Amino acid sequence: QVQLVESGGGLVQAGGSLRLSCAASGRTFSSSVVAWFRQAPGTEREFVANIRWSGGSTYYADSVKGRFTISRDNTKNTVYLEMNNLKPEDTAVYYCSARFGTALATAPRAYDLWGQGTQVTVSS
Repeated sequence: QVQLVESGGGLVQAGGSLRLSCAASGRTFSSSVVAWFRQAPGTEREFVANIRWSGGSTYYADSVKGRFTISRDNTKNTVYLEMNNLKPEDTAVYYCSARFGTALATAPRAYDLWGQGTQVTVSS
């Protein structure tokens, strides 16, 4: 059974930084695209960033471009989301997801696996 486990969320002041981790158990991320989405109360799940495991190509939402960085560690089968210069509007539950294939999709319905989510709260 494949599982995605997120960690690293928390409470931070505006302008601060956090690093989220997503570890896969049960299979490797090879031949996959791994993405981060977020969802604030009363809103739809929103694409944040993704990375193609093979080759490392990335894509970001405009709202986080230049502030967030997605990366991977092949040896640990883990994907990271480094979040800098955080803003109150970044407050949400952040979800890690994975899809089998190489397209850098941004729609939640394109993803096959989901983690349980981790809360990120940015205070003003």
